[in-house]
Amino acid sequence: MDIVNEIIQKNGLVFAFACVGALMLVSNFISRKATKGRLHGSAIAITLALVLAFFAGNYTGGTKGISDIAAFSGMAILGGSMLRDFAIISTAYGVDVREIKRAGAAGAIALFIGIFGSFAIGAIIAFAFGYRDPESLATVGAGAATYIVGPVTGTAIGASSEIIALSVAIGLVKSVLVMVGTPLAAKYIGLNNPKSAMAFGGLMGTTSGVAGGLAATDQRLVPYGAMTATFYTGLGCLLAPSVFYFIMRLFFG
Repeated sequence: MDIVNEIIQKNGLVFAFACVGALMLVSNFISRKATKGRLHGSAIAITLALVLAFFAGNYTGGTKGISDIAAFSGMAILGGSMLRDFAIISTAYGVDVREIKRAGAAGAIALFIGIFGSFAIGAIIAFAFGYRDPESLATVGAGAATYIVGPVTGTAIGASSEIIALSVAIGLVKSVLVMVGTPLAAKYIGLNNPKSAMAFGGLMGTTSGVAGGLAATDQRLVPYGAMTATFYTGLGCLLAPSVFYFIMRLFFG
């Protein structure tokens, strides 16, 4: 066992890929057998991963979930920002430029509506729960945009670690809800072509949620929704710690 453990630790990233692959196999099996494909395997995998991270964190007393266990240390690299951004960019490369031109201004308008709307809803909820300082309001509002924009904003404006963690939690809940709800709502909102997928990605913003939801709806739409959702994240990281934060300071500073 010592030899096996040593080999795993020396090849942590490879073992992390194997673990994620096994989790996806289990999740897809549950999706097919228990939900008949209505709940996408990615949504189940995210839920199971969060549960595993919670119990692993409690077991080790650490702060990085399952990667606090030495054998699973490769998860910290696999789940890090470098590979996340690589996956987002590689997905965007599947976009057909001709379809982008057809979308015209709709994608750009959807981006701004999505970011402003999500931030406003998040800030209102934070205010309703008793937060009054502009740092907390801006960070929670940014987390409602995506779980990436939240911590980026919180770190930039000096929010507390508790508020930053809350913004990540809000973003994860949004991601799972979008992932689960997209295939259920697709028929009713006309989500069946690249143009509508781009508008949808701009409105929702959460790249993982949009990609997972569109994959369960029509895999051909994934690159289009993921592309505008990626722009959403970048635009949110620019606006939330600057314009939105100053607006919060204007009213609550």
